[in-house]
Amino acid sequence: SLFADVSSNPHDEEVMSGADFFLKNNCDLIIAIGGGSPMDCAKGIGIVSSNNHHILTFEGVDEVPIPAPPLICIPSTAGTSADVSQFAIINDTLRKVKIAIISKTVVPDAALIDPEITCTMDPYLTACTGIDALTHAIEAYASNAHSPITDLHALQAIRLIKTNLLKAIQSPDDIEARSQMMLGSLHAGLAFSNASLGAVHAMAHSLGGLLNLPHGECNSLLLEFVVNFNYSAEPARYNEIAAAMGLKPKKLSLVEGLADLRKQAKITKTLGQVGVQSKNISELASKAIMDPCMATNPALVTQKDIESIYEAAL
Repeated sequence: SLFADVSSNPHDEEVMSGADFFLKNNCDLIIAIGGGSPMDCAKGIGIVSSNNHHILTFEGVDEVPIPAPPLICIPSTAGTSADVSQFAIINDTLRKVKIAIISKTVVPDAALIDPEITCTMDPYLTACTGIDALTHAIEAYASNAHSPITDLHALQAIRLIKTNLLKAIQSPDDIEARSQMMLGSLHAGLAFSNASLGAVHAMAHSLGGLLNLPHGECNSLLLEFVVNFNYSAEPARYNEIAAAMGLKPKKLSLVEGLADLRKQAKITKTLGQVGVQSKNISELASKAIMDPCMATNPALVTQKDIESIYEAAL
């Protein structure tokens, strides 16, 4: 049975409809093909079909009591890492915010990773999903829940993505660059699934939920500004991130290097140019501060801090 009613930011009602479809068709397992949206929707469908409650009731960490049916993921982008992570991101349509469901029960049972599938991504999608993966790795390395194992995965992801992202954008059929990007995304997923994330993702979830923007684009537009804010909390670790990117281990070098990479990837808009207005900032910040990803941000942040970061990115 095929369920294809999934939007680019999967909504709660799409998950509920998919769970109803799963149960009515007496399905035994789920195979999710696509980027992060269909994979996250599939995770949500599995959660609801096993636990028989609305998907929004599972928001937060370790709130899924009964494991989902078997899930096989076949990713078509090099960025989201939903195929190996314990995260599922679902859009709460009423509150206009993305919720994070974090649970070992939503880690896929198998991931079939074929970089050739990603060769059909257009340059902009390649750029956004690639910087999403880079953000996963950077936030995992800077996370206050990092470990020696997650550090290994995060730094290797940073090296691979920095080396291969522009190649994959400029030469879509370069299977070696695509393979290395897929490997980088895998490493990043293993890192953040265990070390969690930070303010970039918390703010991106709020932003994407309000304006229905692509997740990777949201991360791309926020990353350098959050790093600029967080740097003083973990200068040594951010210097190691800079070194992994081939940059001088200094704050300005890292922030400018991230901005340059974004621009070379042709992600050139500001938050204002994608629809954010000054009047939105207070609401965005109030939702971002409540996101579970904020708990592992290396710097303590207030709502005013988040507002100032959004304002800097306008």
